[in-house]
Amino acid sequence: MNFTWLLGLVMLSQQVNMPGELLITNNGHPISVVNRANFSTIMPELPIINPEKLKTYMDELDKQVSSVPRNAIIDHNGTIIPEQVGYRLNRELFTEKVLAYYFNKGASELEVPLQMVSPKVDSELLGNIRIEKIGQYLTYFNSNNKKRNHNIYLAAKSINNFVLFPGETFSFNQVVGERTARKGYVPATVIVKGEYAEDYGGGICQVSSTLFNAIDSAGLNVIHRYSHSKEVTYVPPKRDATVSWNGPDLIFKNQYNQPILIQAKMLRGKLKVEIYSSDVITYKPKKVPYLSY
Repeated sequence: MNFTWLLGLVMLSQQVNMPGELLITNNGHPISVVNRANFSTIMPELPIINPEKLKTYMDELDKQVSSVPRNAIIDHNGTIIPEQVGYRLNRELFTEKVLAYYFNKGASELEVPLQMVSPKVDSELLGNIRIEKIGQYLTYFNSNNKKRNHNIYLAAKSINNFVLFPGETFSFNQVVGERTARKGYVPATVIVKGEYAEDYGGGICQVSSTLFNAIDSAGLNVIHRYSHSKEVTYVPPKRDATVSWNGPDLIFKNQYNQPILIQAKMLRGKLKVEIYSSDVITYKPKKVPYLSY
C-alpha cells in the first residue's frame, strides 16, 4: 500500500493534531501527518531514527511536492514562450527539521522546504541560438495518409525546440521515446527485413531521416545511423536513417562551441527540419543531396 496515501487516511481521520504528531504542510495546506514511530528503529527505551524509513518517506513526499522545470520554447508563430522554474524537496533542510522534531517533545508543524530547479534552456539562451541557421532539410509526404502523417507529427513535435549543448549527444530513440498507443501513435506502414508491415509509429523514420540530413548539412558528428533494408521514397538512396525502439537509432554529437537548436515542422505535405545556433558559432557545413523530382 502506498505509504503517503496511508498517511493521508490518518490525517483525514483526525479532526485535530494529536500530541506528538508532526503535521506536514505545503503552502499552508496539510498534506501528511507522521509521528516518531514512522521514523524509528524499535529499541526499548531508546529512540533511534531509522535512515531508511526517513529516506523512504522523503522519496514519497518529493513526488507530492516536486514540479518539473519547463524550458523556454519557440511557438508556431516564432514567439519565445518563457521558461518555468521547477521545485523539489530540500532534503538536507527537511532532515534537519525532522531531527529537531524527533528529539523534542510535543507536537509540531513543518512547512515543506523546497529548492528551486532551474530549466536548462531559458529565454535569453533561446534568443541567442535562434539567430544563425547552420543546416536544414526538406522532405515530402502524402498528405492523404492520415495515420502515417499523425505519427510524423508526433515525432516531429518531440524533437522540435530540442537544444543540444556543446559536447552532448542526441539519441532519437531517447528523445522521442517508445512509440506506443498510450503515447498517441497508431499503426502504419514500416519496413521490416525488406518487407512492408504495419506497426505503431510507422512513418517516423521520415522524421529521423529528415533530421539526419539536416544535422549532416550542418556538419554535426554522426555517431550511429542505419539505412533501411529497402529504399525509401523521401530521401536519396542511403540517405535515410531507420529507427526502432530497442533497435537502430540515430545518434549524433554537438562538437561545436555553441548549443544548437532543432526546429521541426510540418507544412502541407512537407516536413522541414532546421538547425540553428548563435552567430558566433564556428561550424563546417556540408552539401547534402536531395531527390530530383
